Amino acid sequence: MMVKICGITSREDAQAAVGAGASALGFNFFAKSPRFLTPEAAADIAAVVPASVLKVGVFVNEAQSKVADIARTAGLDLVQLHGGDAPDGLRLWRACRVNAEGVQGLENAAGAEAVLLDTAVPGMHGGTGQSFAWHLARIEGWKVVVAGGLDGDNVRDAIRAARPWGVDACSRLESAPGRKDHRKMTEFIHAALAEIV
Repeated sequence: MMVKICGITSREDAQAAVGAGASALGFNFFAKSPRFLTPEAAADIAAVVPASVLKVGVFVNEAQSKVADIARTAGLDLVQLHGGDAPDGLRLWRACRVNAEGVQGLENAAGAEAVLLDTAVPGMHGGTGQSFAWHLARIEGWKVVVAGGLDGDNVRDAIRAARPWGVDACSRLESAPGRKDHRKMTEFIHAALAEIV
């Protein structure tokens, strides 16, 4: 199970996530997010992250050239795009929103190695703490990462319902926006890794 902790803003949180067994860390480059990081700050954190842990840049409707520049400066392994086009040569996860009618925007995921499914909330691009009906994430032919409202109490239920390749959590693991609660984060990671798909 691939386990991503998103919204990392400090070396301490990154090291705690890695120590608990996280597979990937997300760095948010959306300026309106309370978890926003500059590329230089992300690079400073990435410097203490082992090569075995994916460093994922989160972008919202950003220009290709800027995505490429930030990925280079921050030392990212791949980019997770919420809208916008992927620069050539970068590994890509495409974020798609899920509502009562199902997964939206999957047609834009061509070329992505995985799709990240998050709850559709008007005016928001993730980090809402709201879940969707997890069975909707069972999509044939895709590596699926389930996000949205996950924590240590519900991630095993989400994995059983969705049978995803990975899971991603952010806001429910925080003591304040951008600050992770290490106990909640560890509980989430351990619960996810304990569930056999």
